[in-house]
Amino acid sequence: MTGTRSPHVVIVGAGVVGLGAAAEAHRRGHRVTVVEQAASVIGSSVQNFGHVGVTAQAGQARRYALAARERWLALGAAAGFPVSTTGTHVVARTEAELRLLGELHAERGDDEVRLLDADRTRAAVPVRPGAVVGGAHLPLDLQVAPRVAAPALAGWLERQGVTFRWRTAARAVGPGRVETTAGPVDADVVVVAAHHDLDRLLPDVATEAGLRRCRLHMLRVRPASSPRPFPGPLLTGWSMVRYEALAACPSADDVARELAAADPEAAAWDVNLMLTPQADGTLIVGDTHVRDVDAPVFQDEAGNTVLLRLLTDLLDTGVDVVERWQGTYATAPGREFLVAEPAPGVHVATVTTGIGMTTGLGLAADVLDRAGVTG
Repeated sequence: MTGTRSPHVVIVGAGVVGLGAAAEAHRRGHRVTVVEQAASVIGSSVQNFGHVGVTAQAGQARRYALAARERWLALGAAAGFPVSTTGTHVVARTEAELRLLGELHAERGDDEVRLLDADRTRAAVPVRPGAVVGGAHLPLDLQVAPRVAAPALAGWLERQGVTFRWRTAARAVGPGRVETTAGPVDADVVVVAAHHDLDRLLPDVATEAGLRRCRLHMLRVRPASSPRPFPGPLLTGWSMVRYEALAACPSADDVARELAAADPEAAAWDVNLMLTPQADGTLIVGDTHVRDVDAPVFQDEAGNTVLLRLLTDLLDTGVDVVERWQGTYATAPGREFLVAEPAPGVHVATVTTGIGMTTGLGLAADVLDRAGVTG
């Protein structure tokens, strides 16, 4: 950026990445407008676990996650939404899973991975007796309430002077302008954070990246009884093989084969069995993964049945289902992020896997740096 006038940064999309870009550009002293087709934050940024899983990331995702962690803490304090620093627990149910956690510990050390034996794991999380052989605590991880954090951030940004054009769809983007259903918006820098709807706005960029939609079975359940609450998010072996830092460890393939052999149905649903406790005592539980260009709303109940079977096998109590929903996020083969500049001054920022809450704020800051939006 050159000259003395602060650029006008126009952001398409009010999800976590878009809100992160708005917060960062505003902090750097620039004029900011957010264009969002919905009337509020309703997409992937409120449909998720609220888990900010820092330690399980590797490479660029880890760098974004560490940057996002700082921003979640700062924004939570400023905007008034809670950010839990209790970390994440991981349960190992087999010796291979425990070995895998040991390999991550060898790489990251005690500051990030604190290994637990079976007794300490059961003392930390209310799982079924005999269901675990050990585990780990990941103290860097955070948790936010997914239906609270992003809307609270949007409301705070509006109060700080960021302009939001709700119920306004972007029809086209180009150098210096965003065409919307409410008329054109002039811009010095455009950040397209439209997530999987990138294919509606910039289809060539989406097609080249192989962008698709990943559909998830998600549940909110209430334990029928429990002697104590969960202290924070809980991951299982099904989680270990999904995240890059763990998936790169020598025992990851052994764990994946072991899980698939023990439960082919869950493997066919591409399950990530994890949960996050909510303030009202319920648990958000998920998830399954089905990838396609579109995301039909119809869900096969078999996916929910698999999740509930796995959950009740792990916990020391039954559960009552409070809510079911289909989560959706952007996905693309062989990449975790889609960052592009399809035209001068037009920057695409999309997380293309299920780590948007973990990395989105860091990605947003990086894209502004690339765009020359300094402060």
